[in-house]
Amino acid sequence: MRDIFIRRLMDIAVADPRIFLITGDLGFGVLTQFEERFPKQFLNVGVAEQNMTGVATGLALEGRIVFTYSIGNFPTLRCLEQIRNDVCYHNANVKIVSIGGGFSYGQLGMSHHATEDLAILRAIPNLAVVSPGTDWEAAEATSALVSRPGPCYLRLDKSSSDAQPRPGEQFEIGRARVLTEGDDIAIIATGGILAVALGASRRLAETGINARVISIHSIKPFDSETILDAARETGGIVTLEEHRIEGGLGSVVAETCMDGGVFPRGFRRLALDGGFACAVGDQQYLRQRYGMDEDAVCAAVQQTLASVDA
Repeated sequence: MRDIFIRRLMDIAVADPRIFLITGDLGFGVLTQFEERFPKQFLNVGVAEQNMTGVATGLALEGRIVFTYSIGNFPTLRCLEQIRNDVCYHNANVKIVSIGGGFSYGQLGMSHHATEDLAILRAIPNLAVVSPGTDWEAAEATSALVSRPGPCYLRLDKSSSDAQPRPGEQFEIGRARVLTEGDDIAIIATGGILAVALGASRRLAETGINARVISIHSIKPFDSETILDAARETGGIVTLEEHRIEGGLGSVVAETCMDGGVFPRGFRRLALDGGFACAVGDQQYLRQRYGMDEDAVCAAVQQTLASVDA
């Protein structure tokens, strides 16, 4: 997704000199072409993410559309105070880009697991939280964030789904995408792990279970209507996210259903539960280790439907 993001940002920067990209001494090779083409719209501040966020706020308050860029938790949790007090309190036009959502950098250990960001950042006022699941969503989200004034968080994954948009489909922040139709169960996913949800839905279809797969590329603002429809129209909901079970997608879906007075017949959350993910391995291995792979999704669906029928 990071390459998709950079290509789209360069396309926009050609015509819009307000675009400014700041990196925390990361992205070599990936950002080289941007730096060469737009030297007056690029800055490497070094390994100083708090300062990066403060500089971005100042540039934004002077009329720039500023993107900060780093991996995992570095542009978010490391500089949370600056995001809250500088960017969001002043409603500055800063777009925080984290590459490596979830277990993308799993081989580097828990310090590089971005598994608390959605819960923490969605609680901050004025901050939109966007987590695309496909390359198309990543590209369109980049354009949408440029057009959307104010603070935004863009969570990019190492993995992605290859699901293609429908002819003429328009991307909209705050509007979920129903990728497959089905009334037996709804599988609701955010981020690159959407590919796992779609793979599981194909396996379930072979057993006669028709799943409605919903891509939630926008955690905040959130598409309550699509979720409430799924709760009313299907036999239950299973949420899937490469994130802590507390406060992320599953929590948003549950809150939405309770606030809307619509109670799904069955409900399961698949996410990182318990303590930190202390195992080391690639993204696929960690998904399997912590119960977020296709086998886990299929089992959760079958258990949810069984509990409803019991």
